[in-house]
Amino acid sequence: MTQERITMTQRGYDKLAETLHQLKTVRREQISEYMGIAIADGDLSESAAYDEARMQQSENETRIVEIENQLERAEIIAGDASKGAGLGAKIKVRDEKGNERQFELVGTYEVDVPKGRVSDASPFGQALAGKREGDKVTVQLPKGTAKFEVLSVEYD
Repeated sequence: MTQERITMTQRGYDKLAETLHQLKTVRREQISEYMGIAIADGDLSESAAYDEARMQQSENETRIVEIENQLERAEIIAGDASKGAGLGAKIKVRDEKGNERQFELVGTYEVDVPKGRVSDASPFGQALAGKREGDKVTVQLPKGTAKFEVLSVEYD
């Protein structure tokens, strides 16, 4: 069975790879130290510290497998301004009240809404996909619809 590809930016891929490295090196070492201290304390059958360290180890190893799987399935998308807004695009918009905001379209695993990184799979991301400077967009938001004008589309 072929697994579905995950689209992401190069920055998203690099961040996941960095997280994987941290989990495999720094975090594994920390957990190993916790386990060593718990083992040195004696009776493991009633050791809450040992149980906690084992739980952390299990969670860390699960996360490592998840990230390795994501990286294996990753498809890095390079932006192409000629096609309008797409993955990796920085899009400046103006709402009906004249407020301007900038968003970056990113893959699902890169979302960080407070930093303006919205998923290309979200309603907002889908509405912006393919849009160019001057285009008007209507987006269905949880609180109703909102209209925006695309002011610019840029790629790094």
